[in-house]
Amino acid sequence: MRHFARILSVVLITAGLVVLVDVGMTLAYREPVSSIYGSLKQHAASNELDKLEANYPKPADERATRGVTNVRKRVAILAKRFAATLEEGQPIGRIKAPDMDGLEAVVVQGTDTSSLQKGPGHYPDTDLPGQDGTVGIAGHRTTYLAPFRHIDSMKTGDLITVEMPYATFVYAVEKTSIVDPSAVEVVDDVGYPRLVLSACNPLYSADERFIVFARLRTTTLTPAAAPKG
Repeated sequence: MRHFARILSVVLITAGLVVLVDVGMTLAYREPVSSIYGSLKQHAASNELDKLEANYPKPADERATRGVTNVRKRVAILAKRFAATLEEGQPIGRIKAPDMDGLEAVVVQGTDTSSLQKGPGHYPDTDLPGQDGTVGIAGHRTTYLAPFRHIDSMKTGDLITVEMPYATFVYAVEKTSIVDPSAVEVVDDVGYPRLVLSACNPLYSADERFIVFARLRTTTLTPAAAPKG
């Protein structure tokens, strides 16, 4: 009986230490267990996006843009066609924000639980880059790689790049704001192409949302989507 009690004590102490380490890592950076899962999902999404880009554009996309040399018009056509093909959880592009702790991540379609486990998620009810409205992207701050953990470090003028299969878009931060979770109007159209990033706030809480508003500065067609000849 005494031997069993000693074993039980060791097990409980070990379990307690594991919990303390997990909590410590979460407080210091991000939740470690879900981060491993998120890393696997992000890697798979990256591979899937590589395959998509390698086969883009489709012959139908080339036909739809034949003779269209204006960059804005060509991108708008491709963005609309690409949007029509998207499914929940599908990788759609990449986001890079050097001033957000060097963020580089694959963006997926959707903000449901499963999609956000893979990486930042595009709000399906908002436009894609290249369309004229607001592009909304959400991300975790403490779990599943915590891609937006340092969203609160963004400041006016910081650049955010979104790479889509058809074009690369560079946005400059206009402002940041903390809002109530019910403030869905943050992704409303405002009359110009805009990017809105969203994450829970403060850390370890979902009481608020930290929002980054950025305005489109430049658009560059990918070589694959550029006019031929």
